[in-house]
Amino acid sequence: MVPTVNTAAEARAVISASKFPPIGVRGQGSPFACFEHGLATPSEYVAKANDSLIIMIQIETVAGVENVDEICQVDGVGINTHAKDLLFIGPNDLALSLLGYTPAKFTEAVFLAAIDKVVASAKKHGKKVGILTVDGETTKKAKERFDMVVLSNDTRSLQAWYGKELKIARS
Repeated sequence: MVPTVNTAAEARAVISASKFPPIGVRGQGSPFACFEHGLATPSEYVAKANDSLIIMIQIETVAGVENVDEICQVDGVGINTHAKDLLFIGPNDLALSLLGYTPAKFTEAVFLAAIDKVVASAKKHGKKVGILTVDGETTKKAKERFDMVVLSNDTRSLQAWYGKELKIARS
């Protein structure tokens, strides 16, 4: 997952850095990846990796939304043989960029229009699109529209747990 991709040039750089030759320029590095995947040699891993790597381009700024159509046209963005790569909307940073505050209430017209633009562009170019959600109801609703929905609120979960444990410790 690569945050704050704002232009097609940045998306091309992400693809190039993420994929092995001949698609990109990523180095082979350690042989441990091939062993973890049950392959005998690093060459076997490199041969299979370009089709199995998951690349998520995060659209989370005004510039990213403005350029999303061009970003979607970059070869390697949102496509691979297993259709795992995708555009991913970072709603908190998008809200901060568009609205000047976070989190969004998901009622702000400019915020909703930006999400609509990203989804429409992704669909127009045959790309997958995902979003982060923070509660069950929002996640249920998002599943109707997005190819991938991540229900996550690790900070609030940790805060709730820590608060409970701290209350016990102080009692």
